[in-house]
Amino acid sequence: MEISQKAKRAKQASIRLAGVKAEVKNKALIEIAEAIEKQKEQIIAANKKDLIAAEENKLPWPLVKRLKFDEKKINEVCAGIESLIKLDDPVGKILSATQLDDGLELFKVSCPIGVIGVIFESRPDALVQISTLCLKSGNAVLLKGGSEAANTNKILARLIEQAAKEYLPEGWIQLLETREDVAEMLKLDEYIDLIVPRGSNQFVKYIMDNTNIAVLGHSEGICHVYVDGDADVEMAVKITVDSKCQYVAVCNAAETLLVDEKIAEKFLPLLKQKLDEKNCEIRGCEKTRKIIEVKEATEEDWRTEYLDLILSIKVVGGLDEAIEHINSYGSKHTDAIVTGDKARAEKFMNLVDSACVFWNCSTRFNDGYRFGLGAEVGISTNKIHARGPVGLEGLMIYKWKLIGNGQTVEEYSSGKKQFRHKKIK
Repeated sequence: MEISQKAKRAKQASIRLAGVKAEVKNKALIEIAEAIEKQKEQIIAANKKDLIAAEENKLPWPLVKRLKFDEKKINEVCAGIESLIKLDDPVGKILSATQLDDGLELFKVSCPIGVIGVIFESRPDALVQISTLCLKSGNAVLLKGGSEAANTNKILARLIEQAAKEYLPEGWIQLLETREDVAEMLKLDEYIDLIVPRGSNQFVKYIMDNTNIAVLGHSEGICHVYVDGDADVEMAVKITVDSKCQYVAVCNAAETLLVDEKIAEKFLPLLKQKLDEKNCEIRGCEKTRKIIEVKEATEEDWRTEYLDLILSIKVVGGLDEAIEHINSYGSKHTDAIVTGDKARAEKFMNLVDSACVFWNCSTRFNDGYRFGLGAEVGISTNKIHARGPVGLEGLMIYKWKLIGNGQTVEEYSSGKKQFRHKKIK
């Protein structure tokens, strides 16, 4: 089937899906979780084929790490679905209500966006998260995963479609399989309402430059931890190591560490000891290299998303320099400060221009599941519509519903009647 036909089917399905009741959607989600659990051996077998092919094709290590979909990952996605089931239905919520006049009431009501086209690479768990979020939010979804995960994506998409077949309109989920499908998808603004690209900054920019469809952009994850002068050293080491090393092949892992010069001599040797234990390579500025023995950092390091066990370190003159560095070199994703001073933490969180800013905790907390959103279709660095982890709320829009009793505009423009504009909600 051509992609235009798939998109048309998805559009038709999205109209019907918008009216599916919460309990029906939740039943479909239960069936999906059970199907994934029952078929986990077949899923893992399919994933092993992709891993073998990735090794033969010398796929970069960060992509291979993301590609792996073992029993632990399966348990995580099933837990995500269970969390999603417990969340309130986001569709049909009255966001505001205004009485324009007696018998004339205006309601702002949440509704699905429609058809979401998602382009992602390597991570099969993303397919499960995205499709179930779209289901719960009443959106149809077109999924284009990377060829490196073809076998895993096929079995997952088929299982999800079959498990939900009894409850949802046909065509609500469809998998696109060729590279040419991406180019065609970008032309289909008649059917597709939103594109969510998950990949490099260059890839996201390409999508934005080549479509008339709205794009929910997610650029690189050049994330920072700033250790302030009065930070608790033990806490700072713990947070930095977790931010960098807990799982390096993801966009919310820290890539650059900024350290106040007041604490650098005390902090950096302790940090290096822990990072050495993790086999993490350190690249440092001139001031850093006077304190610990590490490779020299270049200007390019401050702009690099490593997705690997590499951390660049810069010693700064204080909070203002740290903020300036982050706003100059960061990707507006996730940045954290470690400090015991509330006023300095608030200044950092107010002035750092990123989707997520944290105080005394790891950058790795930027995640839809950890935020209680069920899961995420991606982490947006946009400033319009949705920002940060995009869960159910980010997949909703709203419509205005006006309920009257024969009123006409002429009655108000002529002065016979007056608007009251009384807030009901």
